[in-house]
Amino acid sequence: MSRPRRLHVRGGIYHVILRGNHRQPIFFGDADMLRLEALVADAVDLCGIRVHAYCWMPNHLHVAIQVADAPLGVAMMRIASRYARYVQRRVPTTGHLFERRYRAILVHDLGYLLELVRYIHLNPVRAGLVGDPAEYPWSGHRAYLGSDSRPWLTIAHVLRLFASEIDAARQAYLRHVLAGIGVEPPAELRGGGTGGRRRVGVEQRPVVDVLPRRDPPVTLDTLIEHVCAAYGLRPEDLAATGRSRSAARARTLVAHHAIQLNLGTLTDLARRFGRATSTLSESLDVARRRAPGWLATASVAAVESERRGGRTE
Repeated sequence: MSRPRRLHVRGGIYHVILRGNHRQPIFFGDADMLRLEALVADAVDLCGIRVHAYCWMPNHLHVAIQVADAPLGVAMMRIASRYARYVQRRVPTTGHLFERRYRAILVHDLGYLLELVRYIHLNPVRAGLVGDPAEYPWSGHRAYLGSDSRPWLTIAHVLRLFASEIDAARQAYLRHVLAGIGVEPPAELRGGGTGGRRRVGVEQRPVVDVLPRRDPPVTLDTLIEHVCAAYGLRPEDLAATGRSRSAARARTLVAHHAIQLNLGTLTDLARRFGRATSTLSESLDVARRRAPGWLATASVAAVESERRGGRTE
């Protein structure tokens, strides 16, 4: 009997669950987690998906994915099959890495979306791995709080559901998540239901088109323009002589994100700004030691938020 085709709702958000075969581990070290994140970032760029929440657990994963024109399966094929091949090259295994094709449950309202994000980010707490979700490095929770950064993770939409001002939104989000500790989540969040197919009726309409199709891909030029706009500078100001504090901060921020997004090397950036590589490297090192919170929260989206007066939109 053939498997039923999955429902594709353009703009819909899906709760995706993928487990290890026989509940066996799918990660064998931090390098594996990082490899999966690179594959997810690649799918975000190439398949037009948006990731709203995620958690990588030792033997399974949860992720909230919003699709565009391409069905969810296109992105999941890129992520799951490529990751499985990566693991099988590194770790002697027999058989399949994952127990079955992924489960996917369509998010049907905004209240459910908020419950889902909380459920995903509390997975390590329910499993007894940590007491505080902020202690777990392999979920989107810390990015929501502004203490970590994942360029491929979209946090603005969910935060806007709590408040328009970013600090208030983060505080309300945190209260929402912590209120779920010790509370039994609904069965459908744990992967229940009918094998990933959800009926969508009049009273239960999916969350769709909550975000525009896709932002244009970030380039080094657009990153520089974005950061300069936030600091009231022109792009050429970053290469000007002098000791402007704003220009120095902007150069450091551009370098940090350009390296994270693979838009250029430190040498490339130093040449672009007319600075010595050692000077730019020292500025980054100082920022990472003395102001890690600023680098973490000053993502491309946060810089735009700062320019608009601290609003999440």
